[in-house]
This record gives sequence, C-alpha cells and structure tokens, in this order.
Amino acid sequence: MGPELSVVVPMFNEEQALPLLVARLRPALDRIGCAYEVVAVDDGSQDLTAALLQKERRVWPQLRVLRLRANAGHQAAISAGLVRAHGDFVVTIDADLQDPPESIAAMLELARSQRLDVVYGVRSDRSSDTLFKRTSARIFYRLIRRASSTEAVSHAGDFRLMSRATVDAVNVLPEHNRVLRFVVPALGFPSGEVRYQRAPRAAGASKYTLGKMLTLSIDSFTGFSTAPLRVATALGVGGALLAMLFAAYVVVNRLVGNPVPGWASTVVIVMTMGAVQLLCLGLLGEYVGRMYLQMQGRPAYFVAYDSLTDLPERASEPTAPARADLRVE
Repeated sequence: MGPELSVVVPMFNEEQALPLLVARLRPALDRIGCAYEVVAVDDGSQDLTAALLQKERRVWPQLRVLRLRANAGHQAAISAGLVRAHGDFVVTIDADLQDPPESIAAMLELARSQRLDVVYGVRSDRSSDTLFKRTSARIFYRLIRRASSTEAVSHAGDFRLMSRATVDAVNVLPEHNRVLRFVVPALGFPSGEVRYQRAPRAAGASKYTLGKMLTLSIDSFTGFSTAPLRVATALGVGGALLAMLFAAYVVVNRLVGNPVPGWASTVVIVMTMGAVQLLCLGLLGEYVGRMYLQMQGRPAYFVAYDSLTDLPERASEPTAPARADLRVE
C-alpha cells in the first residue's frame, strides 16, 4: 500500500537551507503518525543540494529524491513531484522554511474532518516580505480576480494540501507554463484554509528574481484571462476613432483656409498610434506564443533519477503535463 501523505519539496541550490528543513520537517511529519513520503525534487541544482539529499536519504527512509536533468523552473519542479507522488494527500512546500512544516498536521486534519479536496496555507502576516512585494502581490491578485473568473486565494502561494482526486485532475491538464496557485482554485473543488505567520527565509537567497516574478505574472494573466486581448481591441478601436477625428479636424481646417501649423502634432499622433499598434501586437503575440508552445508539445521537464527505483530514466522519456497521469508504481 502507498503512503497516506506525500510532501513535495522543489529545490534549487538549497544546500544552506536543506539541513534546517530536514531538522524541522522530519519531526513534524513523524508526529502526525501516518505513513508518508517526502519527494524532494532537485531542479537541476548546481551546488551540493544533490549530495546532501543522498546523505539524508541514508538515514531517513521516507525521503525520496527526484532529480531533473536541467533546471526547469519552480512550477515545473512541483508538477514533476505531483506526477511521482503516491500519497492519498499531497502537500507542496518550499525548502526555505518561510512556510512552517508544523502546519501540515493542521491541514491534514482539516481535510479529513471536513472532507476537503484542497487546504490552502494562507499567510496571516507578511511582515517578513518587503513593502514592494506585499503591495505588488495585493495589486496582482486583485487584477487577476477582476480579469478572470478564477477566485484566486489571496496571500496563498504554493503551500497547499491536495487530495488524490485533485492531484490526478491537475496531472492530466495538458497546458504548459501552468501556474498552480491559479490552476488549483480554477478546479472548484471543496477547499479550506489554514492560516500561519510567514517567516523570513531560513538560509540562502530567494530564487524568484524580479524577472521571474514578471514572467509568472504574464503566464498567469495569459493562462486564465482574455482581458488583455480585449484591452488590445479597445486600444485599437480608440486609436482608430482618434485618428478619424484628427483627420476630420485637418480637412475642416483646410476647407476654411486655416492650415494646420507645424508638424509636431503629426509626429505625436503617428508615434501614439505606433505605440498602440505595438502594444496590441505584443498582447496578441503572448497568446500566439502560448498556442505555439502547446502545439510543439515539448516536455516541461525531464527526470534524470528517481531514488524509488534507483534507475536513471531514459533521456528520451517525455514527462510533459500531457502525460502527467503516468506514475511510478
């Protein structure tokens, strides 16, 4: 029989935080009193993370190491762990200890008692985050709720518990560049919340740079809303109306003998229209790009090693979301 609980931990260059994580995660899971496994997904780390995981696995039988061939990104690493996890319930948690492992017991208890499919870890206090991060997150969640029909849970990241039914539903989704913090709420399964105080990072530096956060935001908007396309359409219509009004103004002034003085206004109008067109093309390009990537069907990640089997995966074996229903038995 498989474990009742699986804990998926994506890792990228976490050699400093890994010992601290093990020191807190293992006692927290042992106290729950159920069969469990920890699926540590090494997302192509370039430091000693892989070696430390193998060392910990020798003394922690429930620890399972899943190594990707190359860095695939945070969301892809979580997806890889979800595909390989065997538990009736699956928890995803980062390795930086900003989300407390001790809250997993409360999440599991809530899911059992109320028969919930999803339990979100919600940050009741984000004082450890910078002002910019708190403000941008609040604006971002407000915008995406208005722009789409997805009821994203505010102040909830990737710390969540999911039932086996939820994990199976996520695994069969074929989309690339998926953002799980919006994919899971979009399923509409019964859910609850466990609140906790977000702590500072235990060690190391955050892997989410400003560029990666912007990429995540773009993927979220283009993956869950057509509002940017409608904005592009509105800008195009508005620009065309302004151009028509300006043309009428020029013609009327010409007829009454008052030519338009100078050329500055003409240059401004041309530049404005060009900017609107480029913006519209950029927005359309985001959607066309997503369709192009989807049609290519390239895997989101490749698995190099799974300690459950101790056998390297074949390099040609695809592990794209489209085949996410395949699990190691």
